[in-house]
Amino acid sequence: MKLKYLFKRFYNMDFKNMFSTINKVESKTHKSKIVIFFDIIYCGFKYQAGYSDYYLFEMYKMNRKERKTVVTRGVNNSLIKFFNNAKYCDYFRNKVKFNQRFDKYLNRKWLYLNEYDEFIDFIKPLKEIIVKPIDGTCGKKIEKITIKNKDYNELFNYLKTNNLLLIEEVIKQHDKLNKLHPTSINTIRIVTIAYQDKATILTAFLRIGNGKVVDNFNSGGMVAPVNIKTGIIHFPALDKDGHLYKKHPLTNINIIDFKVPYFKEAKELCMRAALEIPEIRMIGFDVAITPDGPVLVEGNEFPGHDIYQLPPHRKGNIGLLPDFEKSLKEIGVTKKMLDI
Repeated sequence: MKLKYLFKRFYNMDFKNMFSTINKVESKTHKSKIVIFFDIIYCGFKYQAGYSDYYLFEMYKMNRKERKTVVTRGVNNSLIKFFNNAKYCDYFRNKVKFNQRFDKYLNRKWLYLNEYDEFIDFIKPLKEIIVKPIDGTCGKKIEKITIKNKDYNELFNYLKTNNLLLIEEVIKQHDKLNKLHPTSINTIRIVTIAYQDKATILTAFLRIGNGKVVDNFNSGGMVAPVNIKTGIIHFPALDKDGHLYKKHPLTNINIIDFKVPYFKEAKELCMRAALEIPEIRMIGFDVAITPDGPVLVEGNEFPGHDIYQLPPHRKGNIGLLPDFEKSLKEIGVTKKMLDI
């Protein structure tokens, strides 16, 4: 199965991007491009790493022992294949279905836009709303709209025309996170795994906005890993352009040593939610922290493998696979079962 996956990846490879990556590595290391090319191929077969993994995780700086610790694309795909049944993924890809199934964890009002009268009844008591496309990703097209002085009919038509069909009450953010960055809800991504009736946490990181209404890394936000035992951040936040922030650039609040409020409760919430759909057992939950505790925002049935183990957030050039293996062992899953 590994060979089949690797040959399929090789057959579909974007060689233009691959050779562009080789050029980037050559400029950083001054190694021969031929040497880099064959090292990338080696890492693909040995560690199931794509050329993007090779560059992002700086595998060209790692020895064999260190390379074994990286959760590569192939390893992540093996985890997803083992834990998640593709037939049930729509519970996470469709935001309305997610809200319906996980409603008891949301603690806020929401509406699937359909009838005009129902829409009016929903928004009249509210000052602001969050509107989302049903199947959007990376925080794209999400808007925060102030209701005051709005023409209801015009707003209804605007939402319909732009397929912004999921309307939610605005989450009131915990004061500590609001001071960190008030424009966005700064969520924690908590990745869970479940097997049979047990659930545990693989990793967690805080997503912080940077001037926009969304906190997503791919939409201008930044990320910082959260210690899953203490809820404390020990590393600077990182944005997509590679900038590191010990303090938030807009609010000047310390990011290093920031302690996420209600973090224990957030973990417990996610571990309960992880058991809701037995056919989907590896989930990246986005959690907001309110003054009264954690609430779910969204869930992802294909949590990425890159953001939480980038070099600025690693200790001793070691990836997260050893930590993942410990968590898997807690719930009775072995490497042999996963074929990794």
